[in-house]
Amino acid sequence: MNKIGKKRSEKRFERSSERRAGKAHGRGVKRRENRRDVSETLTGVVAMGRGGYGFVTVEGRTEDIFIPERKMHSALSGDTVQVIVRTPKGGKKGDSKGPAGRSQSHIEGEVVAIVERSNKPYVGLLQVIFKNAWVIVESKSMPYDIQVPLTDEIKAYAGQKVAVKIVKWHNGMDAPLGAIVDVLGAPGENETEMHAILAEYDLPYKFPEEVEQSAAQIEVKIPAGEIKRRRDFRKVLTFTIDPADAKDFDDAISFQRLDNGNVEVGVHIADVTHYVLPNDIIDREGYERGTSVYLVDRTVPMLPTVLSDNLCSLRPNEEKLTFSAVFEMDEKANVKSSWFGRTVIKSSRRFCYEEVQAHLEDVGLAKMGSVDRGRIVDNRPKTPYKGLAKEEDVLKAVEELQKIAAVLRKKRFSHGAIEFERPEMKVLVDEAGKPVDVIQKIGFEANWLIEEYMLLANKYVATFVSKLKPKRTFVYRVHDTPDAEKIEVLKGFVHHFGYQMGPTENGKAIAKELNSLMKRVKATPECNAIQLMALRSMARAKYTTENIGHYGLAFDNYTHFTSPIRRYPDMMVHRLLARYLDEAESVNPAQWEDFCKHCSMREQLATEAERASIKYKMAEYLSDKVGQEFEGTISGLTERGMYVEIEPTKIEGMVSLRDIKDDYFEFDEKAYTLTGKRTGRVYRMGDKVRIKVFKTNLEQRLIDYMLIDE
Repeated sequence: MNKIGKKRSEKRFERSSERRAGKAHGRGVKRRENRRDVSETLTGVVAMGRGGYGFVTVEGRTEDIFIPERKMHSALSGDTVQVIVRTPKGGKKGDSKGPAGRSQSHIEGEVVAIVERSNKPYVGLLQVIFKNAWVIVESKSMPYDIQVPLTDEIKAYAGQKVAVKIVKWHNGMDAPLGAIVDVLGAPGENETEMHAILAEYDLPYKFPEEVEQSAAQIEVKIPAGEIKRRRDFRKVLTFTIDPADAKDFDDAISFQRLDNGNVEVGVHIADVTHYVLPNDIIDREGYERGTSVYLVDRTVPMLPTVLSDNLCSLRPNEEKLTFSAVFEMDEKANVKSSWFGRTVIKSSRRFCYEEVQAHLEDVGLAKMGSVDRGRIVDNRPKTPYKGLAKEEDVLKAVEELQKIAAVLRKKRFSHGAIEFERPEMKVLVDEAGKPVDVIQKIGFEANWLIEEYMLLANKYVATFVSKLKPKRTFVYRVHDTPDAEKIEVLKGFVHHFGYQMGPTENGKAIAKELNSLMKRVKATPECNAIQLMALRSMARAKYTTENIGHYGLAFDNYTHFTSPIRRYPDMMVHRLLARYLDEAESVNPAQWEDFCKHCSMREQLATEAERASIKYKMAEYLSDKVGQEFEGTISGLTERGMYVEIEPTKIEGMVSLRDIKDDYFEFDEKAYTLTGKRTGRVYRMGDKVRIKVFKTNLEQRLIDYMLIDE
């Protein structure tokens, strides 16, 4: 047996022995159970650690339930399980330290039933050892290797990266049994690794042939009768503003001044649901995907490119079908009237953000120098302007719209919207997918211009439906108020940096204090750390039929109407809005709530995959810089070490305490400090340090730094 095979076999033997011992121990515990213990049975989803233990998240509870390895009883990451939690009557919760430094002051439980197995695949390296085939999984959430039946076909893929799903796994088995569902390719190659990330999160990277064929058969020419049924905006000045490398333009803005001195602003959104009918093959595929996925080097679209880049893309000088929200507004950004319905447009101009930003700076409507033009990449072919409107008229409309957008933005924040300005980094890659630079994304006033009108449309569509009588089922985008306990933790955290937060008895007060805090910490060394902790105190936005408002935006009513090319909930909103404009009856709330939950789940998976691709490319970017030194800022502290973001790329890695040989450091969880027992040296979040790139692990997307003693 080779060295790797032996090591894996020994590991599997140890794990199976531990599981058998744990099983027997579990039986003993049950016999000795104190009948006065208070028991509670809960249902939640497992997140597993590399050590075999797990944490179960139960909806509606702020604390996770810790499950020791011996009490996991074959549960795996992503499984929906029933857990039993026992607390001694009149007793207190434990206060020991759990794995990875997580406090066990919450609760400990035991899995008693697996309600539903996760269908998510695992990605690993296929190894054939004598007469056995194993998938060696490097994921932090899978502590076991997976055995697969050995066939001649499987043998031919030895050494390749594969996706595998669990088909059998229960107590008494030495290892999970799996089936290979996809062969991804040679490890280390860009296509293999990007497909591996998509497979890991159960996201597709290609369309089934029958979906592509169905999309190719859609009629391209717009029938004259369809145009007659719509409000005609083809002669109204209209344009798009998007990133320089965008291909799917799903929103456009129209502008015209009215005789009464007010202006009419149209927010025109690609009418995807004209082409994609409910429950047809393209619709089913779009629903399953839920969203487009944006990896570092590619976009995996929700809809076939025939639709996303062609039929539904609002390209200039082409007649396009749209679903629109049209507003009459005065110069103080007050909405005097609104109209919703299906339209037809013909865009006069396609702008990129950099063009609009440069113009706004030139006319004094934006901060000078906010565009780092030396680092902007605009590869679009330069073509002569051929729009229906004069170029100067289009630019004048941009200026007028920017003035109104600035007022809308100011009003939003005065009403309690929360503003975070964390730097967002972008990895630039070459044609082969190799990372060549990491730069900061610039926040333009041009971005805010589009953002404010999209927010306006989303808000008014939701408000319109929410006021209908009788009440109609609708898809809302909601964001709950922060958890009070998390805000108290944040208060304690910022106190160590010398900041005080005032009363936070309700959502409005919290927003006021957060915005005040963000202004005070701006441009300070601790700014990044405090912003990160503040973000962690926020709830996660989601889709639901139960409207509780959007806390972060300070809107009572909000939805997603403006991006149906890349988000399925927007297609749902278009269909419901069209239905209610026709005065049809409401839809089944339970069914549509299930649709919302599915879309929220797919959105989260896509977000995790996007982050994984960024982490992979950042690790790859630093892989040839091992040994190089950088200035950095401590961005996180745990009892295992410190996280450091280096300059200027903001790439985060870990300095492990075990690699600091000349001192022993203790972690103070309340003060968020690391203190050396020998030297008394104290490290805090936000401190400046100098590090050396120690090693990178592309498989696990990890970066290790070494602290340089100054």
